[in-house]
Amino acid sequence: MVQAQLTPYPGAHDAALASAAWIHRPAQPLRNTAAAGSSSALAGLAFAVKDNIDVAGWPTTAACPAFAYTPTAHAAVVQKLLDAGAQLLGKTNLDQFACGLNGTRSPFGPVPNAINPLYVSGGSSSGSAYVVATGQVDFALGTDTAGSGRVPAGLNNIVGLKPSRGLISARGVVPAAQSVDCVSIFARTVATAVQVLEAAMGHDPLDAWSRKPVMASQPYPASFRFGVPSALLFHGDAAAELAFKEAITRVQAMGGTAVPIDFSPLADVAALLYESALVAERYTAIRGFFDAHEAQVVEPVRSIIAAGRNYSAADLYEVQTRIKLLGQQADAMWAQIDCLLVPTAPTHYTIAQMQQDPVALNRNLGAYTNFVNLLDYAALSVPSSIRPDGLPFGITLIGPAGSDWQLAELGQRYHHLSGLTQGATGAPLPEMHPVAGLRRPAMVRVAVVGAHLSGMPLNSQLTERGATLAGSAATAPHYRLYALPGTTPPKPGLLRVADNQGERIALEVWNMPLADYGSFVAMIPAPLGIGTLQLDDGSNVQGFVCEAQALQNGALDISHLGGWRAYTQSLKPLAA
Repeated sequence: MVQAQLTPYPGAHDAALASAAWIHRPAQPLRNTAAAGSSSALAGLAFAVKDNIDVAGWPTTAACPAFAYTPTAHAAVVQKLLDAGAQLLGKTNLDQFACGLNGTRSPFGPVPNAINPLYVSGGSSSGSAYVVATGQVDFALGTDTAGSGRVPAGLNNIVGLKPSRGLISARGVVPAAQSVDCVSIFARTVATAVQVLEAAMGHDPLDAWSRKPVMASQPYPASFRFGVPSALLFHGDAAAELAFKEAITRVQAMGGTAVPIDFSPLADVAALLYESALVAERYTAIRGFFDAHEAQVVEPVRSIIAAGRNYSAADLYEVQTRIKLLGQQADAMWAQIDCLLVPTAPTHYTIAQMQQDPVALNRNLGAYTNFVNLLDYAALSVPSSIRPDGLPFGITLIGPAGSDWQLAELGQRYHHLSGLTQGATGAPLPEMHPVAGLRRPAMVRVAVVGAHLSGMPLNSQLTERGATLAGSAATAPHYRLYALPGTTPPKPGLLRVADNQGERIALEVWNMPLADYGSFVAMIPAPLGIGTLQLDDGSNVQGFVCEAQALQNGALDISHLGGWRAYTQSLKPLAA
């Protein structure tokens, strides 16, 4: 697709707006001097944390000044990141008590969108997303109960990694709904988010909800199946609907097959998050404070938390059983698909719109996020496109618990295919990095000279098998290239000849998973085949060759043109 150019709204990054993202920003960063060496995993990276995450000696407010306290110890995850060499710049604004998906529910003021400040940033991890998108830090921690680590990522053109529940310790984090809370990671690239997750993850016996999920160690197959809700809701936002259609097309081009799935069990679970006894867990999290200082809590957070008083233990058991039943129905989809693809958010609202209707519009933003933690899934939000109105659009990849590395590998490839820049910075995406948690499949180097070249009719036979372009090259000067008559689509034949009788022929070298190589070779029709080619650097590679007898039927020698692409270009004036 042709991307709309990302152009930040005039004044989007001025100091007043930027200050709304921070609650506490000391003059000097916090660092662990013992871990400051360049060999540390996160050396040279700066980060921020959402202000419901403890930092020793810094106040924790959860965006409620009356609630503020000063912890004497770092949250477990903060300690891990400091020990890995990262330096902490400050604490960021949020929807109060992490209750919201829009970024306007804070007495410290609404956090604007990093691209257009008239629009919401998404929440509740609003400040963390903003400081990452605007390049003030390399990464930031959020929390995610209902989508707070994903919605702000999708609305600010950045990555939001929502790990499997319990993968990162939540000890030292003010809970929202403790049984499903996750510490999340914002970054401008998937590679950075993965780097942070590697440093942050680990079982914590002092966290009641910490665990050791079994992590999938193989990437998704080259030909994979991804679920798409059979019924999608965009609340009248045609630009978002079109952007998601384009996202489906891109995933298909990556080797995916779209599979319609029944979204109703997931939607039913999502609705229960705020409309059932589950809200009692939010009340439980701050019950002592709330009962004494209810008036110090902003609306609509106050009403949402107060509703938790109205449910009995019997009500809670009833809804927990309901979720288990819906989960059984939803989990049937994993027999048909490898991952699920959804919009990160179905639409984007202005701050004014959100403040006029804060409950209904906030609920709309969580349509594709609220169910994820309740059903114990992992998720990754990645930028997808810039809409014609200049607003970012993101997609979320979802998988079962433990699929974090698989989602990261697929999400990184998707993000790099988008052609987008990083957040609101305008900086290009750097090179991709392998996901260390995945075992790389054995690969075969395959040279192609004709219809399998990039942009040519049969190139999809490579990409469908997960092959990736290693680069352009040329044969040693021992080959001649012929246009074969009567082939559909048109194909060349490459023939090895005696020394000093050949030419250097342009080609591409692709890396193909060994497991898929056999099916690729089986598709090659006679008189073509696979043999060993010598490249002009003296190395050898598997590649297309042709039987000599095929040249007796009127094949045209096009060696002097240097390659198939040059030959096809030479035909265009004749066709005109």
